[in-house]
Amino acid sequence: MVNQQFIKGWHLSPFFFKGFSLIVQILNLSHKEVFNKYSVFYNIFREVYRLGLLAIEIRKMTKNLAFKTQKIVLSEGEICYKKIDTDSELFSLFFTGSISELFNLARKILTQGDEELGYSLLNSINNYEEYDNNSYKIGDHLFDFKNAYVMGILNVTEDSFSDGGKYSNTTDAVKHAFQMVEKGADIIDIGGESTKPGSESIDVESEIERIVPVINGILKEKPDTLISVDTTKSKVAELSLKAGAKIINDINAYKTDPDLINIVKKYNATYVLMHMQGTPKYMQKNPGYVDVVKEIYDFLFEKSKSIKKMGIKNLLIDPGIGFGKRVEDNFEILKRLEDFKSLGYPILIGVSRKSFISKTLDLDINERDTASAIVEALAVRNGAKIIRTHNVENGVQICKLLNKLN
Repeated sequence: MVNQQFIKGWHLSPFFFKGFSLIVQILNLSHKEVFNKYSVFYNIFREVYRLGLLAIEIRKMTKNLAFKTQKIVLSEGEICYKKIDTDSELFSLFFTGSISELFNLARKILTQGDEELGYSLLNSINNYEEYDNNSYKIGDHLFDFKNAYVMGILNVTEDSFSDGGKYSNTTDAVKHAFQMVEKGADIIDIGGESTKPGSESIDVESEIERIVPVINGILKEKPDTLISVDTTKSKVAELSLKAGAKIINDINAYKTDPDLINIVKKYNATYVLMHMQGTPKYMQKNPGYVDVVKEIYDFLFEKSKSIKKMGIKNLLIDPGIGFGKRVEDNFEILKRLEDFKSLGYPILIGVSRKSFISKTLDLDINERDTASAIVEALAVRNGAKIIRTHNVENGVQICKLLNKLN
C-alpha cells in the first residue's frame, strides 16, 4: 500500500505540460503476451517478466523532460526505456516494478525532477490502487464500486440488433422495464435509436417520441427507478433528464453534438463516456488499430480530462466493445480492462449478445446469453463495475456471486 496521505488531494486532477497533454498509464504485464508486446516496442532484451509485474508508461513527453526523468529512474537502480515518435518528435518512457516501487519512483520524480509530472504519476498510481473504493450518488441511489451493478437494456426501436421492435410500443416497453427491475436491475438504459453496425441515424423528434413517454410511464408507477438514456443528441438528453432520467449514455463522446455535455452539466447528470471508431453506419467496415488498448485509453484520458474540467461530477467510462472493433480487439480490451483503472473512473462494459461472440462460437442471436454471461463474469473480474445486458437475471447472478469475492 502506498502512502495515501502523500498524494491526498490529487486524485483525478488534470495535468497539462507546456501546451500539450502528457498521458500516464499503469499497465498490468502479468499476461506474457502483453509483456512481450511492450518488450518489442521498447527493445527490452533482458528477461524481467514476472507474475504481478506492473509498469508505468508516460507518453507525449518533450525531449528534455524525457531525458531528465529517465536519468532520475536510472539513478535509483531501475531500468527506464525510452522511445521517440518520429512524427511528433515526442517521447515515451516505460519502467516496471511493484505498485510500491512505482510509487517510490514517482515520488523521486516529484522531488528531484518535474513537479507536475510527479504529481501526475502519483495521481495515476492512486487511481489504480483506489479503483475499487470509488462511490457515486446517482439520484437517490448510492453506488459503492467495491461491487458491480447491472444496467438492463431497453431498446424502444424498430431495428435494434437483438430485440428491435419487441418493445417499440410504450406499454410493452414500460412493462419490460418493470420486469427487469423486479429481476434486480440497478439501472434501466433506454435507447430510442439503433446503433448496430450499418444503422442510420433518426431525427430528434422521432427519438424523443420513443423515449420520453417510456420514462414517464416508468417513473409514474415506480418513481425510484434509476433511468439512463442512450442518446447522442442534446435535445433528447435535455427532455429525458427533465422527465427524470439521471444518466446520459453517449456512444459518440459528444463529437457530433457538443452541446450534449453542457446539458449533462446543467442537470448534474451522470455521463457515460464511450469510445467508438467511426459511426454506427460505417464503424465495422475495416476498423483497425496499432495498439487498441493504448489508443482507447488515450482517447478516454483526453476526453475525461475535458469533462472533469467542466465540472461533471460522476463519469463512467466504456471502451466500446463492438463499436469499430475487430473480434481480436474486443478480446484484447476485455483481457486488459485493468489497464484502464489508472483513469480513475468506474468501467462500464456492454458485451451482451454482440457479434464477436457469434463469430467466435457460431451462435444465433437467440443462443448467445450463456456465452454473454461468461464474458460478463470475466469482465467483472477484470474490473468492470457496471455490466450493460439484455439478460438481467444472468447479470444479477454474476454480480451477486462475484461481489462476494471482493
